[in-house]
This record gives sequence, C-alpha cells and structure tokens, in this order.
Amino acid sequence: MKAKRIVPDTSILIQGKLSKMIEEGILKDTKIIIPVAVVDELQAQASKGKEIGFDGLEEIKKIRDAGKNKGIVVEFLGHRPTLEEIQLAKKGRIDAIIRDVAAKEKAVLITGDYVQALVGEAEGVPVEYIESDILKEKLMLEEFFTPDTQSVHFKVGVAPYAKKGKPGNVKVVKIRDKPIEEKELRAIIDQIISKVRKDEDGFIEIGKHNALVIQFGNYRIAITRPPFSDRLELTAVRPVVKCKLEDYKLHKELEKRIVSGLKGILIAGPPGSGKSTFAASIAEFLSENGKIVKTFEQPRDLQVGPDITQYAPLEGDWEKTAELLLLVRPDYTIFDEIRKTRDFRVFSDMRLAGVGMIGVVHSTNPVSAIQRFIGRIELGTIPHVIDTVIFIECGKIKKVYGLSLVVKVPTGMRDQDLARPVVEIREFESKKLVYEVYTYGEENVIVPVAEKKASPLEEIAKEKIYNELKKYDPDVEIEFLSEDRVLIKVRGDVISKIIGKKGKQIEKIEKRLGFHISVEPKEKTLKKQVFYEVEETGGYLNLVFDSALIGKTVDIYSDDEFLLSAVIGKKGKVKIRKKSSLGKKVLTGLASEKLRVYCE
Repeated sequence: MKAKRIVPDTSILIQGKLSKMIEEGILKDTKIIIPVAVVDELQAQASKGKEIGFDGLEEIKKIRDAGKNKGIVVEFLGHRPTLEEIQLAKKGRIDAIIRDVAAKEKAVLITGDYVQALVGEAEGVPVEYIESDILKEKLMLEEFFTPDTQSVHFKVGVAPYAKKGKPGNVKVVKIRDKPIEEKELRAIIDQIISKVRKDEDGFIEIGKHNALVIQFGNYRIAITRPPFSDRLELTAVRPVVKCKLEDYKLHKELEKRIVSGLKGILIAGPPGSGKSTFAASIAEFLSENGKIVKTFEQPRDLQVGPDITQYAPLEGDWEKTAELLLLVRPDYTIFDEIRKTRDFRVFSDMRLAGVGMIGVVHSTNPVSAIQRFIGRIELGTIPHVIDTVIFIECGKIKKVYGLSLVVKVPTGMRDQDLARPVVEIREFESKKLVYEVYTYGEENVIVPVAEKKASPLEEIAKEKIYNELKKYDPDVEIEFLSEDRVLIKVRGDVISKIIGKKGKQIEKIEKRLGFHISVEPKEKTLKKQVFYEVEETGGYLNLVFDSALIGKTVDIYSDDEFLLSAVIGKKGKVKIRKKSSLGKKVLTGLASEKLRVYCE
C-alpha cells in the first residue's frame, strides 16, 4: 500500500481491514479521508440495531487509535446525503458520493465491494480492491460443537453451556467454567455476520431491532442484544441426526397415504422432539419417488437435498409465497413451523387448492395440534385440510390419528334430533374412535370417547336380538348405539330380506324386539357402481336411476360408509326424507361428491 491518500468505502470499514493493516505496519504515513456519507450510513444502520453499523463505527475508532504513532491522519470530507440521496442509497447513490470524494481529492478508493471497484475503474478513479478472506476462516462457533451437540448457548457473564445427545436423551452440559466476556462473544458474532454476507450458504432470516436470526449451513443462530435482552446473547442450534423415512418403520397404509400426494398431514410434537428431522425425511422420500417438493421455512433449516427448493416469506408475507408456489405446481409442500393465524390460513388455502401439504406444529399432544386449527378455519373443513396427524416424541412416532367428517348423533347423546356434523378422530391402525369434535351451543368442543363396556342388560338384549336375526345370518354383528337403537351388520345378500318390501319386515322385527334397528353390510359391496341423477321435491330427495334398474336393490355409500340399501321403485326412484338423519348423511355425501350407489 504505497498511496498516501486513500478513501475507504462502507464495505472495507465493515470488514475491519484498515485497522489490521495499520497494526501490521502495512499502512503508515497515510491520510485516510472518510466521506461524511459513509459515517451517516453506518450511523443509520447502527440506529436500526444492525451489526454492520456497529462494526463500521468501531472500525473508525480502531483506525484512530492504531494510527496515532504511525503517521495516520484521519479526515472527514464531503457533504451529508440529502433525503433524496438516502432514498436512492440501495440504487448506488451513496457509493457514487464516495467515488466523487476519491476523485476530487485525487485519492485511491479502497473497497471490498467488487461492483464498486468495477464502476470506479470505469470512471477513471484509482481503485484498490481488497477481496475478503473471511470465507477461508474456520467458524469460531464450530469449536464449541462436538458430534453429539444439539445447541450451544452464550451469554455475557455466564459460562457457556450446550445441549448434547439425541432426541429423548438430551443433557445440559457446561462447556467451560470461565464465563464468556463481551469482547469474545462480539468477535464470534462479527465473524458470523461477515461470513453470512459473503457465503452463499448463509442467510439473514430475521433482522429486527436488537435481534437477528441467521441460517448458516446447518446452524440456526439467534443473536439478541440490550435492551431487547438484558445482555448480549447468542444461541446456535443444529440437527444431530439425519434419518431416512424407512428408519421410522411406518405402517404400509400410512406410507401409501404420504406418497399419494393428495393428503394434508400434520406433524406435531414438543420443541426438540425431532419433528423437522421427520419432515425432512418425508421430503427426501417424496423427492426420491418422483414428486416435486418445495418447503416453506423461516429460518430455512431443513436438511434436504438440492432438488428440493426452500422458500422464505416473499416480502415477509407467506400469502405472496403461496401465490408464487401455485404457479410452480408442486406435488407436495412442507410448511415448517406453523405458528401464526395467517400461517394456518395459508396452509389451509393451499391444501384446499389441491396441493399436498405437510405441516409442522408445536404441541404437547396430537389433539392439541388439531385444536390449534379450530377457530382459525371452519370446523367442517378441518378434515379436508388435515386428514392425518403424526405425533413425534423423542425422535419416534408415538401416535398417528386419522380425521374424517360424518353426520351423526355425538357419542353419549340419544335424541336423533341432535344429529350434526362431527369430526371423528380415530387411531390410524386400529380405526378406534378416540375423540369427537363438534359444535355444542356456540362452542366447538373436543370430547374424548371412552370405550364403552356392555352392561348385563345389554348382554341379555343382545342375545335376544341374535336369536331373532341368526336365521338370516348366523354371524350377525350387533352394536348398541343408544338404549333404544341398535346397529346390526350382516351379509350383503340378506339385507333386502331383513328390510322386506317397503320396510315392512324390519318394522315387524323392531316391534317384537322394542329397538330401532339400523342395518349395514359386514363386507364392502361387490356390486358394480351405477349412475344416478338427483331431484328435490318438497321435503324429499330423489335419486333417479335408469329404467332398466327398476325393482332392483341398490346399496348407497358415502365414501366408505354404508348408508342404506333400497329397492328402486316403479318410477325408477329412491325417495329419502331430507330432514331425517339418513337424509342429512346423503346430503353431506352429495355435497362432498362422495355419494356412491352400487347394484348387482
């Protein structure tokens, strides 16, 4: 460095290069001209709580102190930027002012910004471009991590400590006895911020006043400073394991549901339970199976391959990201960390738009994860948004629930007039009903469904019913729905015999037994699906069939739920009262386009 007059720009001051060059004797007997616009820019950044502002101002102080005995003269020249110039700063106006000062003072422009150096040379300004060597430096933070370290925690005046171990077996361990000093912690933070600005694997995910969240490679780093926190603090988190989906030993039906691409899956669990690790394994699995997968993350810390694009909020808004994503047409989107009401709504809108969605949400149990959707979206749309909940604890799948919407009398109620839309939550493998969600009064409630044991009176009644029906089907299945209502499941070929012409036979059986009886087939129908038209006449709903089917028996299903068997009348119609509980189920099936009719 032979120049006797130099003008540093903002980039070189932030890097802290000049003070080091003075201390090492590379720079001496030199006049350093600092444009006033540079100082104003650094002050503005520091006032916003941004580290680069503090770094640059600290560097000017170091230059003054280090240059006192080495012939270094520091001078401030130029005019303060106008409001218009400040507004144009992002378009290069402040950089232009710095070049103008260097040209006017016939000094060498010192910069670490390649574009600034290129423009200066084009304008004929003497330039010395000093490339940052920060990328070559090893991250000081990494020295505190061991292979089993999940996170490290630094706070000025407190001995640093770490969380070590795998999910389910995590211990808090003190890294050293000596408390960390502010100077040491600042050096760690300065290096991280400098590397993030240069390294393509680093992103500033959240930059708020006195708070910063950075994603650097595998590390998620949160930095806070007073007055937001009582002292300067840094927390760095990273995943310690990377699993494949096969490591979780999924049920084959669940694996098939995930690959289908037309589902809404919620991954729930407490913080640190391994939710994001599981989500990443699903993303990799789907990608390997030919699916186009994208992610919504802030910060972007899922450990996925390069073929999976990780999106942040566009201009700070997930809705704008969703608009863009729908144009990309992914098969599946992983929404990591659903927190705010708007996040839940964006997740729901994308799912209802036909995108396969996998959401990650904090919760203490799988039901509370579902409860977080209640009130944010309509109760009836919840099963269409999330049909599967996977609860992760200690890195393992503890529970899997399936959701479905039915119209029925809630468990524990008896009056048929109390029938309403009910969200059923069932254990995925056993199909056992464990919770019901429905509207009670003006409130949406989640009610646990206890396993009911048959009373001695029910056993006697069941034997009486069996004796009456065994002539139709010796293996008849009997289930009590209430004190006066029974569900029987028999072979499909005997249903019409039990019901009889115009329902007269079932009426006789009901009078003899003293129970209202609902009939369903034990097996799924083997009949062929037939088409129908729908017409409404007063309080009735008519399913109209081809005249060739007149007199034949049809089975009517809503999705996989059997509703009724009926004989097609002389006019080719099956007549159903709309206000009856059965009519409500048929209407629900029609509305959801899941009503199917089968005939021999």
